[in-house]
Amino acid sequence: ISFNCVDSCLSSLKNCQSYINTGMDIATHIALDLVESFNDVEDVNSIENVMLEYAAMDRELNHYMRAIEETVNQIKREKPENIPDLKYLVKEKFTALESKNSDSDLQRNEKYMYFKDQLKEMRKQYNDNEAIEQIDEDIAVTQSQMNFICPITQMEMKRPVRNKICGHTYEEDAILKIIQTRKQQKKKVRCPKIGCSHADVKGSDLVPDEALKRAIDSQNKQ
Repeated sequence: ISFNCVDSCLSSLKNCQSYINTGMDIATHIALDLVESFNDVEDVNSIENVMLEYAAMDRELNHYMRAIEETVNQIKREKPENIPDLKYLVKEKFTALESKNSDSDLQRNEKYMYFKDQLKEMRKQYNDNEAIEQIDEDIAVTQSQMNFICPITQMEMKRPVRNKICGHTYEEDAILKIIQTRKQQKKKVRCPKIGCSHADVKGSDLVPDEALKRAIDSQNKQ
């Protein structure tokens, strides 16, 4: 049995998934823009609903692709004499996967979790800025600058990335260089932040910290 058409279908579905991911990235940036322009609660809540809709579409696509892959593997394994009803088998597996859906699935979507994390950090930056206005300006500036300094380069970060495991941030190029060097030495990377116990920093754990980057850019403009 030839599965060329099936492979083509899977390729198209993966393209659709990339469009969903792009849409979620754009929605996240719009939400951060809204927080930055102080047009916050109601509009951001609307964006969050959009993110959940995207997450639902992503879950449905994942289930459909998984149903197709499992069906193909089953046929390859069993090698039936007659060509089975692929459409029926895929639908059966897809329905079984969809029956286990829950709202918590959407909350665990990686891009939705990133959206919530960046929103929290963005609001925190602006709350800190409001608090800064009420305390000594020199102390405030020092505190802000400390948050903007990379623990590796000891310089202000230009492209900060956050470690999803321990929450610390670093300059992207600096931490990736360390990870690459240690990988060649077959050694693990300890988080460079003083006092952090996380001893296995991986490139896959790093995500761009858009909220912190915006805070740094805003501080520099002032």
